Amino acid sequence: MTTTGAHQDAAGMTARGWWWWGRRRSAVLDIGLAVVSALECGLEGVGFAGKAGLPVPVGVLFGLMVGSVLLVRRRWPIVVVLVSIAVTPAEMGYLMGIVGLYTLAASEVPRRFTAALAGMSTVAVFIVTVVRVRQDVAQADVGQPDFDPSGWYVPTVAVFMTLGLNAPPVLFGLYIGARRRLMESLRERADSLEQELSLLADRAEQRAQWARQEERRRIAREMHDVVAHRVSLMVVHAAALQAVALKDPQKAVKNAALVGDMGRQALTELREMLGVLREDAAVAVMSQVSPVPLAAVGRAAAAAAAEAASEDGPCLDALERLVEQSRQAGAVVELTVSGEARVYAAEVERTAYRVVQEALTNVHKHAAGAKVIVRLAHREAEVAMQVENGPSDAEAADAHLPSGGNGLVGMRERVSRLGGVFVSGPTDGGGFRVSAVLPVGEPAL
Repeated sequence: MTTTGAHQDAAGMTARGWWWWGRRRSAVLDIGLAVVSALECGLEGVGFAGKAGLPVPVGVLFGLMVGSVLLVRRRWPIVVVLVSIAVTPAEMGYLMGIVGLYTLAASEVPRRFTAALAGMSTVAVFIVTVVRVRQDVAQADVGQPDFDPSGWYVPTVAVFMTLGLNAPPVLFGLYIGARRRLMESLRERADSLEQELSLLADRAEQRAQWARQEERRRIAREMHDVVAHRVSLMVVHAAALQAVALKDPQKAVKNAALVGDMGRQALTELREMLGVLREDAAVAVMSQVSPVPLAAVGRAAAAAAAEAASEDGPCLDALERLVEQSRQAGAVVELTVSGEARVYAAEVERTAYRVVQEALTNVHKHAAGAKVIVRLAHREAEVAMQVENGPSDAEAADAHLPSGGNGLVGMRERVSRLGGVFVSGPTDGGGFRVSAVLPVGEPAL
């Protein structure tokens, strides 16, 4: 097998340090063949000098020069074959002709040139063979008068000798060239497949990274909803407790109990989320210890998404209790439900609940004492919710709750991820309105 261009470029000066040879053994082989061919042509140059009437040293020197042309067979195979054709009448260069035809057939020279040169060499060898055989037959007739070969003997012998000299190297060279091209094609396919696998691995890593980021955002939204709402109500009740502690001990005790209940609920939900995080961390450690096949990355991401979507969480049945908690915190909240209530997908119900929860939390933060209207509409292919509050009551005590500025962003992300519509903004009366519509598709059974 020959090295590819990429391998030669990687080898640099090492591959090009031996002229046109890519490997040292190739140079050694060609030099050895050139030496043998030069010696052969030098010996045959003795007979050529006698027939041509030239001095023997001239014939030998001519043979050495002709035979040494085989040194450039890899770089210029056409030159080698042309030289072998030219010296065929001198009956020298048999090794050069055989090796030259093999090299020409195995090279990347166009097939029409190979066929033309092989035909020329065959014709030249055939003519020389016919002449030589006729001379041998004539000498045999002189020595043996009874020997009278028919007219088919000389052409038949010449054809067999010509094919025996030219056909094997050409056929073997064609086979080696086809095999070399096949190996090059397989190597290119392997490189292409390796690149494709690398791209697939990069894409799988990007998908896994995207899934991790999406899971972090989901957990961040859940924790924001839990902490922001529960703690906001706790702060409101604590402020009310501080205001009525001396005036109305009974109400202070009731507010303190509410604060405790909300704190316990917040801790319970936080523990559940932290438990999920610990399980995810354990799974991540196990995946690092035992490598997962590349094909399983997509299935794992899909399974994680399905598991996240099927996790238990708050649903629309708990909406009444959510509103009641805001009422206990001192807010005036009105809940209206229209349409026939039914069970939706867990993620739809959880998203609808979180939108209402976050909107009520914002009311406690930014519009203390404002009247709130919560509307829930069950429609044929969607569920809509709206939380609208009036202007803040100037006489209501401000709880001074901090705001991270991520509440509306989180609601918009939740709704958009399900293909819904989210709209929020101030009203003409000085209040604020949050509206969301979620597609539900077929009712869940």
